Amino acid sequence: MSTVYRLKASELDRDFLEEIKATFGENEIEIIVSQFDETEYLLKSEVNKNRLLRAIENVKKGQNLIEVNLPDLQ
Repeated sequence: MSTVYRLKASELDRDFLEEIKATFGENEIEIIVSQFDETEYLLKSEVNKNRLLRAIENVKKGQNLIEVNLPDLQ
């Protein structure tokens, strides 16, 4: 069984540990801690990377932008 938890370090608390204990019981578990870099994740895919870089260029040039009126979304 494998479970991935993604949370901020500041969110670690006793409740989180109790949830892990409840999920895995007396089974031996391995805990690996790594920092998650959203930028690195988003740039892994070449297609996604190119799309994001084009979007950045559009913003810099003021092209292909869509304006959204937030009150209209409610």
